[in-house]
Amino acid sequence: MSDKINVMIVDDHPLFRQGLRNVLSSHDDINIVGEATDGVEAIRLAQELLPDVVIMDINLPTLNGLQATRQLKASCPEVNVVMLTAYDDEEQVYHAIRAGASAYYAKDVRPEQLLDGIRHVSRGLYCVDGKLLDEEEIGDWLLEEFRRFGGEVFEDHFFAPLSPRETEILKLVIQGMSNRQIAYHLGISHQTVKNHMTSILSKLGVSDRTQAAVYALRHGWVPLHESKS
Repeated sequence: MSDKINVMIVDDHPLFRQGLRNVLSSHDDINIVGEATDGVEAIRLAQELLPDVVIMDINLPTLNGLQATRQLKASCPEVNVVMLTAYDDEEQVYHAIRAGASAYYAKDVRPEQLLDGIRHVSRGLYCVDGKLLDEEEIGDWLLEEFRRFGGEVFEDHFFAPLSPRETEILKLVIQGMSNRQIAYHLGISHQTVKNHMTSILSKLGVSDRTQAAVYALRHGWVPLHESKS
């Protein structure tokens, strides 16, 4: 079995794609399997090729990189996405990770750093703010950043599996409330909140309240703002 990491490049600038291809293909463990120039083509080609890693620009024609990443991760969750973009902005990093990306780099990144990032995300890790995170750590990071930047809370109609009360409770979990705080806020007993949380975890197939909150964030149940795309 090949030890090579299959990589696909998505960028609408031919010169940048060429430079990136030259840098990456000079390393024995990297195999460039395809290139796309816009968001729609990126999704189609990634579904066909199933690369280990997609290097995705944000500012793309047809669908921007955030939208393309969300749709790609929904259909091919095993494909890892590295955002490589001119936007070096903390909130944009947060939106990219929420959309499903595993790493985020500005285009002036050192080649060695990008190569290390590709290798890390191909093994299921996350590269954010110069840190290497696992699945649990990226979940904690997402919740912390959501509470930092704020934003709208999801609409009830996104939650077909959950009752209106369960939806209401999960909103408050995402906002950082404990079960006791939720009980006080809603005027119900602590045990009632615990019962609802048990039902939420069962319906979502997760093991704790943090995982439920992260699940909601990563699946777009809190609207993703894309105004900077």
